[in-house]
Amino acid sequence: MIKNQHNNIAIILVILFGSLLFYVGTDGFSAYTAESARTIKLIEEKPEFPDVVLEDSQERTYSFSEFEGKYVMLTFIYTACTDVCLQLEVNLGEVYGQVPDDYIGEDIVFMSISFDPTRDDPETLDKYRSYFESDGETWRMARIPDQNELDNLLDEFGVIVIPDENGNFMHNSAFYLVNPEGKLIDVMDYTETDEAADKVISILENNEGE
Repeated sequence: MIKNQHNNIAIILVILFGSLLFYVGTDGFSAYTAESARTIKLIEEKPEFPDVVLEDSQERTYSFSEFEGKYVMLTFIYTACTDVCLQLEVNLGEVYGQVPDDYIGEDIVFMSISFDPTRDDPETLDKYRSYFESDGETWRMARIPDQNELDNLLDEFGVIVIPDENGNFMHNSAFYLVNPEGKLIDVMDYTETDEAADKVISILENNEGE
């Protein structure tokens, strides 16, 4: 009887110790995967949007500093994508539609950035934006023609893009929110549109009250 009690106590201690190690090693059970760990690190570090030149679907070129003083809700896509990018943009459109009109264009703009700049020229981006009713102004679709600048942005924001032999890409997907000072402040689950919209609206409301 005493031996069984000792065994039970030993098992409980092992479970508790193992749970503690798991908790510490996963940032409080949050970082179950490399992707979630990467997201947590990005939010903690708040990387700055690097100095790049964008070219949008209207053939305009400008620096990201054009949006200084505004929040920017970002996605990273390529127009030849036939799976996740389509849902990503549909969901971004849902978030866009939930943000009150008073904030759109004044306090926040939306932008979808292609990581396939060779194929995604302004004409292709213009056609693509029409599928999602992007107005090309308060929700822009753009590319970064300079590959080095693009690679630097993807690296800074933890966007994984792996080309295959067929001209497609394996990549992670999320909503990225950049603050008026040009720093990444949140990475959101693109499948949770209501949650993302509520978070963005709350941030905008709080910013308005400051």
